[in-house]
Amino acid sequence: MAIRDIKKYPDEILRKKAEPVESFTAELDKLIEDMIETMYFASGIGLAAPQVAESKRLIVIDTSWENNGNPSQIVLINPEIVECHGSIESEEGCLSIPNYRATLKRNASLLVKGYDRQMRPIELECEGLLARVIQHEIDHLNGILFLDHLSLIKRELLKKRYLKSLSK
Repeated sequence: MAIRDIKKYPDEILRKKAEPVESFTAELDKLIEDMIETMYFASGIGLAAPQVAESKRLIVIDTSWENNGNPSQIVLINPEIVECHGSIESEEGCLSIPNYRATLKRNASLLVKGYDRQMRPIELECEGLLARVIQHEIDHLNGILFLDHLSLIKRELLKKRYLKSLSK
């Protein structure tokens, strides 16, 4: 396992739509392990493959800290939201835009389909934080960043502040 560099905005890979995963390979398994280790190292609760420079429709998540539980990793390959309900507003951040947060509206509950790390079909019904994280990470697979959900004024202000912080 290895900790990978997390790509930061405005890296162009963060704006590209990721490619579907066609089959499970040893290389994919290594990527999954690296992503999990990288997510924990960065104190994140979700990570998408494009954030570590891999254009693959793959996300890893662990929100177990919310319930003071043991690590509980979720691996979703080629995830797709098939149903969503309600809405909720909450503060959100991103490992690719460090130290910046904003309040976003997301769907409150989801039905997600995809594949687990052995490429077996999986269906998840989720709500709350897990639903938010899945939406955030699927956005990454589609080249969308959390700041894209902000109003134009808020988005431009955040981008300006963030890009200015990079030059310091």
